[in-house]
Amino acid sequence: MSDARDIIRRPVVTEKSNTQLGEDCYTFAVDPRANKNQIKEAIEEIFEVKVKSVHTMRVLGKMRRMGVHQGRQTSWKKAIVKLKEGHKIDLFEN
Repeated sequence: MSDARDIIRRPVVTEKSNTQLGEDCYTFAVDPRANKNQIKEAIEEIFEVKVKSVHTMRVLGKMRRMGVHQGRQTSWKKAIVKLKEGHKIDLFEN
């Protein structure tokens, strides 16, 4: 994982993540092999902000059925990033 854009996959836009924007918390889907330090450095490099803390969790894929066949969606890793006072990511604000 040499590039920051390989670590940060996409923003997660849900009702809960939108309510956390008021607390300067942003939610991203990240590479499952990335640790908190790598996520922090990637966010600071891509968005040019200062990160206060990073919380990560693994999200288990949902069970899905197609007729008689059952399967599971891909599991993924989520990171909630809290920024230092006065920093914002414009991607979420517009």
